Amino acid sequence: MTVLGFAHNNLRAPQAMIERLRTFYCEVVGLRVGPRPPFRSRGYWLYAGEHDVLHLTIAPDDEPRAGDTPTTFDHAAFRCRGLDVYRRRLAELGIAYEVDEVPLTGQVQLFLKDPAGNGVELNFAATDR
Repeated sequence: MTVLGFAHNNLRAPQAMIERLRTFYCEVVGLRVGPRPPFRSRGYWLYAGEHDVLHLTIAPDDEPRAGDTPTTFDHAAFRCRGLDVYRRRLAELGIAYEVDEVPLTGQVQLFLKDPAGNGVELNFAATDR
């Protein structure tokens, strides 16, 4: 039994929220919409390079949601390049974020929220700023 790596995250919400999430993850984070198999459900697969990393699934508007269910999910992190470009883009869009620097590695992390309130980390290695 061997885990080869992380495959993807899936976010499921009504269509209006999925459209907001698609816009956010494409225009703010920098993912792109790519091929998606013809499932019965509707949605998007978002890609970083050649890999689908975020699946957005449209749920019926009346589908019960987890709501107040406790969760341990905090954020999804994306390796990025172009720290100054991201900071300018977030400022232009009025998106609040917090900055942290990882001791010893010099990585810079930008922490923000997507339109559904999920945590997002944009992570910049010292060599990828």
